[in-house]
Amino acid sequence: MANSASGMAVNDECKLKFLELKAKRNFRFIIYKIDEALQQVMVDKLGQPHESYNDFTASFPPNECRYAVFDFDFVTDEHCQKSKIFFISWSPDSSKVRSKMLYASSKDRFKRELDGIQVELQATDPSEMSLDIVKDRAI
Repeated sequence: MANSASGMAVNDECKLKFLELKAKRNFRFIIYKIDEALQQVMVDKLGQPHESYNDFTASFPPNECRYAVFDFDFVTDEHCQKSKIFFISWSPDSSKVRSKMLYASSKDRFKRELDGIQVELQATDPSEMSLDIVKDRAI
């Protein structure tokens, strides 16, 4: 069993799908979950390129923790098209304490596996990852 200091192992698919999102833009977002039985972080859902930020936020279970990355496209004040990859740590107040602790203790190790994250958000409530907040953090 992984000790709490090192965090969970990371399934290879997590890194491979992240590289596809970053390099090929095959996905708009990826939701990850910890599989306690396997003691590792796994891919939970892949968001297709046409899916919106609302589709992304609707993919989070209301009572369970998750990690996620979202490829956010935006236009700067200088009218330049840009994108930034957001890492979101979803830990709703209604989730189990054990789950919150597991996700919190595994987050840094998992994030290190995903090279290219530009902005990090932590959310315990959908309002903490609203589109307005994402837009503000992107610029």
